[in-house]
Amino acid sequence: MSAPIIPGCEPFSAVGSTIGVLVLHGFTGNPFSMRGIAERMANAGFSVEQPLLPGHGTSVEDMLPTRFPDWATGAEEAYLSLAARTEKVVVVGLSMGGTLTCWLAEHHPEIAGIVLVNPFVEYPGDQFVADIQGLLDAGMETIDAIGSDIAKEGVEERSYPATPVAALISLAQGVKEVSESLRKISCPVLLFSSEQDHVVPPSNGPFLVDAVSGPVERIVLEKSFHVATLDFDAPLIEEEAVAFIERLTS
Repeated sequence: MSAPIIPGCEPFSAVGSTIGVLVLHGFTGNPFSMRGIAERMANAGFSVEQPLLPGHGTSVEDMLPTRFPDWATGAEEAYLSLAARTEKVVVVGLSMGGTLTCWLAEHHPEIAGIVLVNPFVEYPGDQFVADIQGLLDAGMETIDAIGSDIAKEGVEERSYPATPVAALISLAQGVKEVSESLRKISCPVLLFSSEQDHVVPPSNGPFLVDAVSGPVERIVLEKSFHVATLDFDAPLIEEEAVAFIERLTS
């Protein structure tokens, strides 16, 4: 890390009950986008870990060399730390955080349940990867930003002002790996899907419902765009997520 953490984007941790909640942010984002959920979980009495994933929350230059295995390792380390001090763990993820949540559930079947907000789980295709690779081959390290897709006026995600190209290719490859193993997910799933999403295609929602083995409760968000945790439906997401976890762990 070469730059200081952006104010408000720090990791978050709370000591609570024997029920743990791991909260994961998205690609080029940071804990700010999920802080409301993390604090709501802490206020509900759960133990909470909200890591800052490698390369995120500082400067886009810090993210340039990072890849999907780095983010998966960061998520897994936070999970193992939380699991060591709790009896059950539920994982909550937004966008790429949802990808990582599914990755964790595929590798750790002991996870009690997962909560997904507009997760990126459907491989965008070889042509997408080839097109992005073409930009990288042409010398473009970054492309336009993808953050702050929010319907609510005046709300910003504090995400990076650009998207690292090589990291995006690695993300797509990670999504392919995760998508091919979704059947391994047998724990209960709470899925929030925005009708309008300008970052992750809404088709990711039905794709996940059809692919996992466990029971899925899907809530369609009519008012919010991709970063729904900072949008009009944020209170609904927080309320339903707490209720879901309480049902799983009661």
